[in-house]
Amino acid sequence: MKEPVKKRETWGCCELCGREKPLTFHHLIPRTTHRKKWFQKNFDKWELRTRGLNLCRDCHNHLHTLYDEKTLGRQFNTLESLQQDEAVQRFVKWVRKKS
Repeated sequence: MKEPVKKRETWGCCELCGREKPLTFHHLIPRTTHRKKWFQKNFDKWELRTRGLNLCRDCHNHLHTLYDEKTLGRQFNTLESLQQDEAVQRFVKWVRKKS
């Protein structure tokens, strides 16, 4: 029986909290919204697929806990908009102390 293939972890600096951790790719325009008319009208196909951030698992999970995918895609589709959000700022401040 074959072992499942694991994705290779990419280590680096999280673009949200700045910690050196294994990174995951966060689509700033969530993939589940790519077929919705509003998103197709406002973003080209290339942007839908490639606009994203490299985030640590803590930051990535927390964003999806805070907001649904439609809200993330419409209101928080840039690093700047995420950094200006108070809930995200509170989390980043807390997670930086974690390690």
